[in-house]
Formats: sequence, structure tokens, C-alpha cells
Amino acid sequence: MKSYPSVLAVLGGLLLLAAAPALAQDAATVKVAESAEHGKYLADADGRSLYLFESDTRAEGDAKAQISCKDKCLERWPPFYSEGEPQAGDMADAAKLGTVEHDGKMMVTYNGWPLYYFVDDKAPGDTKGHDIEEFGAEWYLVTPEGEKAEG
Repeated sequence: MKSYPSVLAVLGGLLLLAAAPALAQDAATVKVAESAEHGKYLADADGRSLYLFESDTRAEGDAKAQISCKDKCLERWPPFYSEGEPQAGDMADAAKLGTVEHDGKMMVTYNGWPLYYFVDDKAPGDTKGHDIEEFGAEWYLVTPEGEKAEG
């Protein structure tokens, strides 16, 4: 009987890739995506939607962003981390990009808002987290201007 440890290793690697959005990315890229329902909104380099949490405090002037999403909240809304300076991709405004320290990592901000993924978004272009109230406040896609999307 043959054993197949390499198949198990490959499957384990695929599982790690599936969890990749919650992991820090070298020089994370923010770009603009578009849907008929929501118009233009921010996404990562792979097209995965990015969200703001209205309970967070937006960075303004010398004041840093304050992250209010904790524990179970972070399980449903994984932070968008970067290991390098975030980069502006297609139609994103580089001047609006920044970072804030969160749990020893650098979380990407846009127009002062910390950015998150939503665990129920399974593929690029999914926007299931838009206009949801969870953990005490609303979650929204982010426009290229850095405000909450309306659609």
C-alpha cells in the first residue's frame, strides 16, 4: 500500500491559500473595482472587496485611526494588512493610502478608514458585506473618494 504524504502537503497548502486574505501582504495594493449594484468601490489586488466599519474612528490630521473591531468581530471581518507601504492600483488615490498599527501588524487605511475583508465574500467581486449592521455599527464598501458606498 502506497502512502501519499505529498498530496496531503498540497492540500494543506491550498487550505493556507484559502485563508490568505487575512494574512499580511508585501506592499498590499488597493485598486478600484465596479459593480452594477454598488458602482465603484475599493478592492485588493485580487479583486476582493474592502470595507469600512462605522464604529472605527477615522484618522484625521495628527489623530490616528482607532479600531473598534475586536475578537469575534475580527473573525468575521479580517483586517487588510500590509508588510510594506500600501500601493495604489487601478484608479485608487495613493495620497489616501496609509496604515495604522493593529495587533503588531500594519493595517491598511484609505482616507483614514481602516480596511477589512468580509468572510462571506468567497470570490473576487463578491460584496455580501455591504450595508450590514454587525458588532454595533454598519459596514460599507469604500468609494474611490474614501467614503462609504451608497448602492
